[in-house]
Amino acid sequence: MGSLQTWEEIVSQKRLIRDQLLAPYLVDVAQRLPQVQNPEERTRLEDPSIQKITDIDNVTALLECLEKGEFQAGQVIKAYIQRAVVAHQLTNSLTEILFEDAIEQAKQLDADFAETGKLKGPLHGIPITLKDQFNVRGVDTTLGYVGRSFAPAQEDAVLVQILKSMGAIVIAKTNLPQSIMWAETENPLWGLTTNPRNPIFSPGGSTGGEGALLTLHGSLFGFGTDIGGSIRIPQSTVGLYGFKPSSARLPYQGVPVSTEGQEHVPSAIGPMARDLSSICYMSRLIANSQPWDLDPRCAPLPWNDTAFQELQDRPMVIGLILDDGVVKVHPPIARALLELSEVLKAQGHEVVVWDTSDHAGCIEIMDLFYTVDGGEDIRRDVAAAGEPFIPHVEGLVNRGKAVSVYEYWQLNKRKAAMQKKYLDKWNAVRSPSGRAVDVLLSPTLPHTTVPHRKFRWVGYTKIWNFLDYPALTFPVDRVRAELDVLPSELYVPRNSHDEWNWDLYDANQVDGYPVNLQIIGKKLHEEKVLGAATVIEKLWKSHVDKL
Repeated sequence: MGSLQTWEEIVSQKRLIRDQLLAPYLVDVAQRLPQVQNPEERTRLEDPSIQKITDIDNVTALLECLEKGEFQAGQVIKAYIQRAVVAHQLTNSLTEILFEDAIEQAKQLDADFAETGKLKGPLHGIPITLKDQFNVRGVDTTLGYVGRSFAPAQEDAVLVQILKSMGAIVIAKTNLPQSIMWAETENPLWGLTTNPRNPIFSPGGSTGGEGALLTLHGSLFGFGTDIGGSIRIPQSTVGLYGFKPSSARLPYQGVPVSTEGQEHVPSAIGPMARDLSSICYMSRLIANSQPWDLDPRCAPLPWNDTAFQELQDRPMVIGLILDDGVVKVHPPIARALLELSEVLKAQGHEVVVWDTSDHAGCIEIMDLFYTVDGGEDIRRDVAAAGEPFIPHVEGLVNRGKAVSVYEYWQLNKRKAAMQKKYLDKWNAVRSPSGRAVDVLLSPTLPHTTVPHRKFRWVGYTKIWNFLDYPALTFPVDRVRAELDVLPSELYVPRNSHDEWNWDLYDANQVDGYPVNLQIIGKKLHEEKVLGAATVIEKLWKSHVDKL
């Protein structure tokens, strides 16, 4: 980055480079109008082979096609590149473009397959996109900061190394907010990313570029990071799947982050996909790749298939979170929770209402952690190029002064005490039959999609970052305006956040938009969460099919 350049000049250069790489693939999008149901139709192309390839939602299904020779890796990558560009034209989701390298990697895979008749690895030819936080050798990792431009990574992140060794091909990186510390996807460098169904709405954040791209079939599989809901919030907003493991489960080495160096609220990397089985498949592959040999912070835990299968073979005990005691969820989310819990009970699973009285206290401590440095880390990055603050980020860094080391230690003690209290509660709760709780079922957000810059309360996601529990968001339904009416009794909000959320609700405005819920497990119990999700989704889909 030239020290004499203005931030606006740097932005112009970065966008020009990106736009030149996109130019060969651009199409006319004037008639590709907002669409609530089947939003992927907005990026549909005339070539039937492109549609056939990119409409496969499942990673293993695409691998089978590649293994049978139905498609070549080059066809797959070019198909996804073309559709990704259309998705970008509609949502502004792409940042760093890796198309040329991706096409070359695909050519090599096709040559190897022609010679051996075998796939190169368990992700042979699978297109991957990454939040612009993962280092990819030779391209920038900006975190949405102008001042991190033109400083290409010297080596791939550990996760990227593992993916490439298995035959996966990274085609692009995707947009995120300035600092990553926001549930919107906006920064001065790349601009605002919009909802894939309708540009007036937010796609969520901070991994909002990934969510938009996946929804419009511009990517088959993505990876994001999550420090307060940044994987689950966008995937809930667009109605797809996002998994936040415990922070030590998957390798974070080579993934820069704001406030890097702090360990009090560790960020986690996790998968994002269009179907659940792909999340399970990818989680198993990465866990079994021995990532702890490349990342010293990664727990040496191979995939535990026994734990994954166990909850699929017996009745579960599920703790049901209806309300976190701070912000009441909107009617469609409450309806979905109650309907799903009734389906589970009808199939022999036990459901117990979960006590959330500790949640507000946990969130209070977590919010103090976010600014223990007085905002210095973020201020330095923003000042590097002289870019303006996004208003939310400015509010964050001005929230409080830096604390002393002693005060910081006391905060860590409070965190540890709350984590122990929550664990003791989980261990003590018993179902009517006397069995322990396996997983929790919860809202992901108190609302569905919202207009831009209207996210405020994310307590339903960041509580699990505070506790470092694995959590999966998954789609269950859509808003049904005729059913999801406000209660006849006037609701009196409990606080300003609750009032803000309740005032947001307009059933007609979000009619048809997706409703997601969340499954949570104890720390490092990723297999149990995904196993439970497999059962729950199967039962729910069977129920819906009968309606």
